[in-house]
Amino acid sequence: MQPFTDGVVTNRDFLRSTFQSMLRARILENKLSSLYKAGKIVGGVYLGRGQEAVSATLGTALIQGTDFFAPLIRDQAGRTAFGEPMIDCTRTYLGSVEGPMRGRDGNIHRGRPSMGMPAMISHLGAQVPVVAGMLFAKRLQGTLTGRVGATCIGDGATSTGAFHEGLNMAAVEKLPLVVVVANNQFAYSTPNDRQFACGDLVERARGYGIGGFSVDGTDLLACASVIGEAVRRARNGGGPQMVVAQLLRLSGHGEHDDGSYVPTAIRAGHYGQDCIEVASNQLVENHIATAAEISAWQDEFAEEVQRAVAQAQQEATPDPYLEDWTALSTRFPISQSTAQ
Repeated sequence: MQPFTDGVVTNRDFLRSTFQSMLRARILENKLSSLYKAGKIVGGVYLGRGQEAVSATLGTALIQGTDFFAPLIRDQAGRTAFGEPMIDCTRTYLGSVEGPMRGRDGNIHRGRPSMGMPAMISHLGAQVPVVAGMLFAKRLQGTLTGRVGATCIGDGATSTGAFHEGLNMAAVEKLPLVVVVANNQFAYSTPNDRQFACGDLVERARGYGIGGFSVDGTDLLACASVIGEAVRRARNGGGPQMVVAQLLRLSGHGEHDDGSYVPTAIRAGHYGQDCIEVASNQLVENHIATAAEISAWQDEFAEEVQRAVAQAQQEATPDPYLEDWTALSTRFPISQSTAQ
């Protein structure tokens, strides 16, 4: 599916699909929050509330089976849009041995390399050189044409060495890399004005000689236009593209954090609005979906979440006395290990 351009809706299916991924992710993450507070999840829970429009648009604009997508901790909406089964998420958070990481790793480090989704790396900015390397490998194999590699990082990650080194390599090699920076105004609790001196992070794109875009991350229609165009340019030989999306996370850094360091004025400002509510209104006003359809989707996705949680809760967790702890890549052929 192709997104719309120039502010005119030309593909309602793209927008409906993107919004469904946003809504499905929000309902799933609300359930994860409840499970965490009830003591059912070991480890941290980091939610993408407020980032769904950006993440889901990127995931929807990519082509499953062809492109690469390296999501970060707030990219459940993007994962969903890119085709990740909901059961992968619930199994990983609840430690099921049936999950993609077989209950071995932290609850956010899941991935499906065989479907073009590498396992998440906690070190900020590290996904940029990883995706660049994946794209470069495809060039060496002669199979890069028509592919795009993308990752969505936070504003804090733009201050790391991995971000700069990876983006520089991608720029020099003119790789079809799309980096979406979700600028949620705080690197954990450090505000923008204590983190970088440039007026807008998109200015860094010029320094690397790559395409740069800015977008209101709370606006689904704007995200579809801008992020869709960045993906199109990368796919058509335009080299790396960077999109900086302005938004605000609508919860703390994690569910353990109340976000009290965010000033009330910022919370009450434009970027404090809920992108789900904005998108819902946009779809209804542009006759892309009805209020009744959206309500039905909410009920459908809530039932889907309940089924996925119930299934994962019934499955076994790893047994340390039976586990041999060998790496998946050495125990099984790649095609088998990544399909587990």
